[in-house]
Amino acid sequence: MEHAVSARIVGLQVSDGGVPKLPVEAAVVTPTGLVGDRQRNLVYHGGPERALCLYSLERIQSLQAEGHPIVPGAAGENVTLEGLDWSTVVPGRRYRLGAEVTIEITSYTTPCQNIAPSFAEGDYGRISQKTHPGDSRVYARVLRTGTVRVGDPVEAVEA
Repeated sequence: MEHAVSARIVGLQVSDGGVPKLPVEAAVVTPTGLVGDRQRNLVYHGGPERALCLYSLERIQSLQAEGHPIVPGAAGENVTLEGLDWSTVVPGRRYRLGAEVTIEITSYTTPCQNIAPSFAEGDYGRISQKTHPGDSRVYARVLRTGTVRVGDPVEAVEA
């Protein structure tokens, strides 16, 4: 079993629909996502199988180093994580967020034109799993609800 004891939540973001999502210090996680967060297009976003959108701070920093103006929450993620080997964050993997919440990664997140301002020359496809494997955000379902806070530990758990 992989233990990522140094991994932690470095950002929680919500919006009333659209991007960027704005930072909060703590959030209640329900089966459909963070309380206070809403998605405008429920065909492509939200619902129990896409309750949370997660991304890696290290990936964001790498994109910034390439010249992209992306910041946490700008690409629509609710939870920004630090310290995980992002290549291991794949569908089927489960994680404990803080003391209460357990999630399971369900899919890679397809980027859309709404996040184009976060990318040099509007190249939002830069975080497509199909063209840049390992640089995608991921969706997750919530297996156990609760409250999460910025700074909470993140740990891989057995399915």
